[in-house]
Amino acid sequence: MAKRADNVATPSALFAALGDSTRLRIVIRLSRGETLSIKELAEGSNITRQSVTKHLRVLAAVGVATPVRSGREQRWTLDRRQLAEARLFLDRLSQKWDDALGRLKALAENNES
Repeated sequence: MAKRADNVATPSALFAALGDSTRLRIVIRLSRGETLSIKELAEGSNITRQSVTKHLRVLAAVGVATPVRSGREQRWTLDRRQLAEARLFLDRLSQKWDDALGRLKALAENNES
């Protein structure tokens, strides 16, 4: 996955990782604040632990999920910093669109006069 010099995933890599419905469900489960094992993440779904592991690797590559050792077990937690970066990116993008639409509206209003 592509990362910038400041070790933040590029927006395209992050959104590509979150674009998969299974990975998004994993992020939602982890967003509740608890650390979960691969077994716990697979429970209640129709995906295997091997599949969960593959999805967690993708999320880890973009810095969204972090493994934490708990004895012999590996548990996973959500790293919210990358999600905060994604939110900032979307906020800046939204502001650019708002500005562009404002200029278009002003131009259209000036042409009506």
